[in-house]
Amino acid sequence: MTASNLARTGLLVMSLSIAGSAAQAAINSPFRAMAGSWIGGGTLSMADGQQERLRCRAAYDPAGGGEALRLNIRCASPSYNFDLAGDVQARGSAISGSWSEASRNASGSISGRAIGDHIEASAQGQNFAANLSLTTRGDRQSIVIRPAGTDVRAVSLTLARR
Repeated sequence: MTASNLARTGLLVMSLSIAGSAAQAAINSPFRAMAGSWIGGGTLSMADGQQERLRCRAAYDPAGGGEALRLNIRCASPSYNFDLAGDVQARGSAISGSWSEASRNASGSISGRAIGDHIEASAQGQNFAANLSLTTRGDRQSIVIRPAGTDVRAVSLTLARR
């Protein structure tokens, strides 16, 4: 897997994670329920059919009454790792923000909507695009990322609050 594809995959994971808790969207704060540390894993599926297991840790720091979120996510598989940071804001059900992956000098934007306990978002970078889906229920997050134009077909994660 190339360094740019690794950065794209990492962005996808981060983008879904920052989308927030849709359950809290009902009280106008999609990020408040995410506060703290999360841990989990999942599967990275490649276009050629190969799969790798991922292990991830996330730290979420909501601010502004839950209307803003600062995050850091680290994930690793047998063949690579990444360390992502992001800042996201919510205005009603709309979310938007930025992300960066320092080791690969990659960055971009994210935007989407929180509807109930579910987030649908789109992540964009200079050479990157992906659709993101995230559901948060209690102390569990389910994340699916589908990038466009890469050798990564999908990333599927389940995180639990620590």
